[in-house]
Amino acid sequence: MNQIITFGEVLMRISPSGNKKFIQSNQVEFYFGGTELNVGISVANFGQDVKHISCVSDDFIGDTAISFLRKFDVSTSAIVRSSRPLGVYFLEVGAVMRASSISYNRSHSSFSEIQPEMVDWEKSLEKGKWFHWTGITPALCEGGYETLKEGLILAQKKGMGISVDPTYRSGLWKWGGDSREVLSELVNYSTIFIGGVNEINELLDTDFSYSNEDFIEASKQLMEKYPTIEKVFDKIRTSINSSWHKIRARMWNGKEFKETLDLDITHIIDRIGTGDAFAAGIIHGLQKFDDYKAMEFGSAACAIKHTYLGDINYANEKEVMNILEGNTTGRLLR
Repeated sequence: MNQIITFGEVLMRISPSGNKKFIQSNQVEFYFGGTELNVGISVANFGQDVKHISCVSDDFIGDTAISFLRKFDVSTSAIVRSSRPLGVYFLEVGAVMRASSISYNRSHSSFSEIQPEMVDWEKSLEKGKWFHWTGITPALCEGGYETLKEGLILAQKKGMGISVDPTYRSGLWKWGGDSREVLSELVNYSTIFIGGVNEINELLDTDFSYSNEDFIEASKQLMEKYPTIEKVFDKIRTSINSSWHKIRARMWNGKEFKETLDLDITHIIDRIGTGDAFAAGIIHGLQKFDDYKAMEFGSAACAIKHTYLGDINYANEKEVMNILEGNTTGRLLR
């Protein structure tokens, strides 16, 4: 009973090489990703047993996506297939003062056909000790919401740890569900909240600021409304420009507040998936360390992801621990 379970859409990312705009280029690169998938692969790279549950296209693109997951030893036994195409998003990577831009093509994707009867949750969770979900999945389609809810109910009954990154994106909620009502219902099944004052304000209809004092008060009110939540972890990003950011983290575990030091990322290779890397670091860290070291591990995992091209954090546990130990100069390892 030691498997980490993730559930969500698998996407293909299409992007011009380097920092080009599409109009500049007639060649593109592709990567596989998706918020929950990114978390699952990262946790697998840290040495955990991971299963990803999804619905992908029943064609060679879906075959390739499944092969991609298997390359990282992520179990694909609960992935189902659809005649609809895999979801796609297009990315132009910014630089310095020019921001990155994303356009999604996922409204009629294979995952949009997901329905509760397509997932055997009892079998899928039989080895599970942890379940991770995000606010992306219930936003995409009613079937995603209903399927996720069934999984969460069973995971809670089994006493699994359940982490949530609520990830509110207003543009995704098109199927008629009320975002606050739906997310509020699903957060009730969760034990670890990975998000900050923006996400808490959205859930509670409050207006807390970014100060540490407001973060603590917001976390207390969150735990009061959702008694299953035991700990809150928040990633803070300070953007100097598109190529230079600072990352730190803070937490409230119901007893104490702590925060990490800034990690300076002076040359960003790719920032897509960095929040997922943080969540994966928290999930893995909580299996092995105390709350503060788990938070440090999550922050370091987030920072190192900025150095990898694509949606996935390819770092293993040792590489993240090197960051925690202060080895941030990039000195050649022999």
